[in-house]
Amino acid sequence: MNSGDIIIIGAGAAGLTAAGVALKHGKRVLVLEMGDTVARKVMASGGGRCNITNAAVATDKYHGANPYFVRSAITKVPYTDILNWAYEHNIDLYEKTPGRYFCTNGAQSVVNAMMSDARDAKIYTNQNVQHVDKIDNIFYVKTQDATYTAPAVIVATGGTSFATLGVSDVGWKIAKHFGHKIIPVRPALGAMNIKNAPAELAGIALPVQISVGRNKINDDMLFTHHGIGGPAAYRASVFDIDDGISIDLMPNKNAMEILKNAKQQSGRKNVANVLGEYMPMRVAKWIAGDDTRNIADIKDSEIAIIADRIHKWRICADDIKMHGMSAAEVVRGGVCVDEISSKTMESKLCDGLFFAGEVMDVAGDLGGFNLHWAWASGRVAGMNA
Repeated sequence: MNSGDIIIIGAGAAGLTAAGVALKHGKRVLVLEMGDTVARKVMASGGGRCNITNAAVATDKYHGANPYFVRSAITKVPYTDILNWAYEHNIDLYEKTPGRYFCTNGAQSVVNAMMSDARDAKIYTNQNVQHVDKIDNIFYVKTQDATYTAPAVIVATGGTSFATLGVSDVGWKIAKHFGHKIIPVRPALGAMNIKNAPAELAGIALPVQISVGRNKINDDMLFTHHGIGGPAAYRASVFDIDDGISIDLMPNKNAMEILKNAKQQSGRKNVANVLGEYMPMRVAKWIAGDDTRNIADIKDSEIAIIADRIHKWRICADDIKMHGMSAAEVVRGGVCVDEISSKTMESKLCDGLFFAGEVMDVAGDLGGFNLHWAWASGRVAGMNA
């Protein structure tokens, strides 16, 4: 039987961060990883460049049943702490866009730094955790190979996004075993399938504004064969879309004004030719449909309808289906955070049981926010365990 002070289940960003912090405080740490390698999602993040953090980290960048849960951890671990950690480990960073930090030498440099911090931990790979129990204040973690014991356990198993990387739902099973509620999970930060999507526009990208309730996302959107993708769609997918979405295909421009001016000044042009000056021509032709009339012959009331199609492309929730977990970057849902201390990451139902990272019902926006949550929650969990 293998014993330590803390058992960490999951050797991803949150788990290895927790291990590094706990080791600094003199704890004996065992890390159980279900796959054959550590930090697989970190290696895949940011297209291999690892979007390590974001200067805009704040509660409004996180989603879940209680998005304010993240406040304590991200206050204790601001983005500047992560930048300092990177500099201390000689990780060169660059800003792809202002405040969005990537690793010049790729994600491997981050994994190497985390492994350096966790070098004194005992890390066991290919460990299929089958059961976790607590007897007389000691946790017993049983895998296919052995039983591991410690007075504290940190569950840092992540979610089931990026399914091709060999992820597992064991973290939710452990939480449920100890009485925790699991918020139903769904893919997030992924593309959306749209019923009757214009497949002829597949491959076209353009700047849009997607409205989800009162939330507005301004970013590039990609038309796919089955719906929409690209950063704008990914970011919209993190929100609750029970009331559908609305897409403005020509943000910061007034289509009604443009078309009415064209009616006066370029009356022989058709709608597609006018709009083609402001958006990809294939999109303009899709908006115009079969209408090839000179714009001078189109009534203002009809122009208003065309403008609405541009600025208010409404898609109801029943017509939207998220892509599967294999393509999603994160999940919405997970362990209910109402039953976890936001200050310590410790379970309110079971002393000594801690959580870190994506296993909880916390999903961040696109742009390094999910990795920052892994660093922040991992540090807090490691410190308190």
